[in-house]
Amino acid sequence: MLKYLSDGFLFLGAACGLLGTALAFLRSMQIFQLNGYKARTQCKWLRKNPAKQWTQIAAAVLLALNVAIGAAAGKELVGASVPYWALGALAVFLLLLPLFNRPNRAAKKPLVYTPRVIRMLVTAGLAYTLPLILCALRGGFPAAFFAGTCLYILIQLFPLLANLINMPVEALIRRGFVKDAQKKLLACPDLEIIGITGSYGKTSVKYYLTELLAGSFNTLMTPESYNTPMGISKTVREELRGSHEVFVCEMGARYKGDIQELCDFVRPKHGIITAIGEQHLETFKTPQVILHEKLALARCVTNGFLFVNGDNAKLRENRPANAVTYGLGEDNDCYAYDIAVTTRGTSFSVSLNGEKIEGLFTPLIGAHSVCNLVGAIAMARALGVEESEIRARLKRLAPPPHRLAMSRSGGVAIIDDAYNSNPAGAKAALDTLALFDGCKILITPGMVELGPAQYDANFSLGRQAAAVCDYVFAVGERQAPPIIAGLDAEEYPKDRRFVSSSFKEALEMAYALPCAGEKIILLENDLPDNY
Repeated sequence: MLKYLSDGFLFLGAACGLLGTALAFLRSMQIFQLNGYKARTQCKWLRKNPAKQWTQIAAAVLLALNVAIGAAAGKELVGASVPYWALGALAVFLLLLPLFNRPNRAAKKPLVYTPRVIRMLVTAGLAYTLPLILCALRGGFPAAFFAGTCLYILIQLFPLLANLINMPVEALIRRGFVKDAQKKLLACPDLEIIGITGSYGKTSVKYYLTELLAGSFNTLMTPESYNTPMGISKTVREELRGSHEVFVCEMGARYKGDIQELCDFVRPKHGIITAIGEQHLETFKTPQVILHEKLALARCVTNGFLFVNGDNAKLRENRPANAVTYGLGEDNDCYAYDIAVTTRGTSFSVSLNGEKIEGLFTPLIGAHSVCNLVGAIAMARALGVEESEIRARLKRLAPPPHRLAMSRSGGVAIIDDAYNSNPAGAKAALDTLALFDGCKILITPGMVELGPAQYDANFSLGRQAAAVCDYVFAVGERQAPPIIAGLDAEEYPKDRRFVSSSFKEALEMAYALPCAGEKIILLENDLPDNY
């Protein structure tokens, strides 16, 4: 009777182990998706986050103990020689495995079951079950029990394995999607295609330009942050119509060659380069590679309009011969002047190669928004949009989601700049926060993917925040030290700074602060679950 109970207990442990393994794989797939399905980035994440793999480490320790006990028994088949009391500890652990790996309800971006993910799930499922079946056929249940535990220990590598196995198929699918999209683009020979790239600011310029063009042209833009070959292909295949006259295409890059690949695909006639900065320096390795990568758009635009941000030092020093510069400085070909910024919006005037448009107003807040607007206005005017149309549409502009978007509720104003962050953008956000009267609060996890420059950038963020903010919340133990060090350098009061584990916790604490007057909370950057 006891043996049957023991067998039932082991089978229940094995069943729970299978469920826990499946959940662990899905959690690992979520991180792999956030890492852009890049094997190198996923491996780096695994090296940096050993604590996230504690259940695999625990399973390895328990398995090693069982193997040692089995080896001491001198039997060939270790699993069959292990006494039930030794297997019991492993079975108890497997019983709890689904609890350890239960889905993260607080995930900011849950796993999206795209066709690619589904294909990887099938491949990984086969790669997992085939060895399990072979072990069961050769050694029975004990061998399968041990094999399943071994496979669980390696489960974090299964997304990489599935991706490697599927790579030829995925490449064929991607090429098919891109070719299909290229055919649709070629079928619209009169379509004016505008490529927009830059280390930062490209999404904002894309939104502004599309709004300015929409009253004069039937305009399509890549939505949200769709700026990769697959994202652009999806937009073209599903949304491009023969009636469209202008296609505004955001072009993103994390690795050398990405912009050239997009230029070969989309073949933009016109272009805007918003900035060259340290964004994604971790993957580009050097600032020179970033510069060469972004200027690929300039090399592609040979017979159209090309505008580059002349306020950006790198672009000013390496200005393409066919480029028109824009910015806030009067040494640019197109520049803004008479800028007045308030908490209600911004008024300004522009000079476009000598043509003056005065008395413009937008609800957007901040001088950096004006810089982006000058680039958008310059391109719109070059394409023939009338001054009156530009003036009217500027008054209706709204910031792109999570890019200095403002909302008010119950005596608290939220400035949402949580999409991403870079040194120039973070400074601009703090400059915007400084415009307000009231209790100014910063919540930020700092900046990432800046390589060797990351510590200094976050240290500077802390110093800048000290001059503006009444309270500072650094989110995340890993990101907090350089921000806190920057605050210390400015002798910022220790009772006005906090380190919180999450944005939710920081917001709850910020709302509870005893402040006189309106609270203005700046959300500067928000890292996804892989950070």
